[in-house]
Amino acid sequence: MRSEHIRPDRRTLLKVALGLGTATTLHLIAADPASTPTRPARVAGTPPAAAAGPPAGLPGRPPAYRLQPMTAGTPPRFRPARPPVRTRPFEELPDLGHSMVLSFDDGPDARYTPDILAALRKHRVRAMFFVCGEMADASPDLLREMADDGHVVGNHSWSHPLIPGLSRAAIRDELGRTSDVVEAVLGTPPLWYRAPYGAWNRNSFEIGADLGMEPMAWTVDTLDWTTPGTGVIVRRVLDGAAPGVVVLSHDAGGDRSQSVEALRRYLPRLLDEGYQVTVPQRV
Repeated sequence: MRSEHIRPDRRTLLKVALGLGTATTLHLIAADPASTPTRPARVAGTPPAAAAGPPAGLPGRPPAYRLQPMTAGTPPRFRPARPPVRTRPFEELPDLGHSMVLSFDDGPDARYTPDILAALRKHRVRAMFFVCGEMADASPDLLREMADDGHVVGNHSWSHPLIPGLSRAAIRDELGRTSDVVEAVLGTPPLWYRAPYGAWNRNSFEIGADLGMEPMAWTVDTLDWTTPGTGVIVRRVLDGAAPGVVVLSHDAGGDRSQSVEALRRYLPRLLDEGYQVTVPQRV
C-alpha cells in the first residue's frame, strides 16, 4: 500500500539536504593547487570602483608556488547554487595571504589576447578575463584557450553599454546572450560578471544573480585604456600591489600593446616579491 506521508527520519534528511542545497558559500582558492583555501571573500564597504575604459571595439623553472602545469588543479566545471543579490560588487579578495588577482576586460581580441595569454602561461599563473559577448562570439578559440589554461572567464556584457541606462529586458539580453556564448563554447556559463565602466545598478545585481553570477569590480585601475605609457602602467600596478588586490587591465577595446608590454614587466616583479597570482573559485 502506498504511503501518503513521509516518515520523520526521511523528512529530517530532506530538510538537511534542502538547507545544504540552497546555501551559497563563496570561497577563494589560490592559484597554487597545493595551497589551502582561506576565509570567504567579502564585499568591500567602500563605494564601487570608478568607471574604467571606453566601450570595447570589435576587432627557467618557476618557484614552487606557481602553477605546474597550467591545467593542474583547475576547478571542475559545474553550476553552483544561485548566489544572493548583492548591493555592491566584490572589490578585493582579502584574507588570501600574499596574493593578488589580475583581470582583463573587453576581449578576446586576436591582436592582443594571445600575447597576454602567452605571458601568463610563461609564468604559470592564472587570471580573470571578463569577455564581451560579441568579441567572444567572434573568437571562440581564444575563449577555449583561456579555459584550457585555467583562467576564469567572466561576463562583461554583450556590447559594453552603460548598464544603468538600459531597461531590465535589455540588461538581461546583454548578460544572458554573453553567458549563452560562453556556455556554448566552454560547456559551462560564467560565474562572475563585471559591469562596463563599473556602472552597476540594482537591476544588474538582480539579473546577474538570477543568471548565477557574482559581481566583481577591482581595487587597482591601471587606466591602460588611456595609453599612458608602458612605464606608467607598470608603476600603477607595482604601487598598488597588496594582498587581496584585484588589478584591472584590458586586452581589447583599442591599442593594447602597452598593456601587453606592461604585463611582461610587472608580472615577474610581482612574483619575485613573493606574490601569488590568484583566481577566485566559487564552491
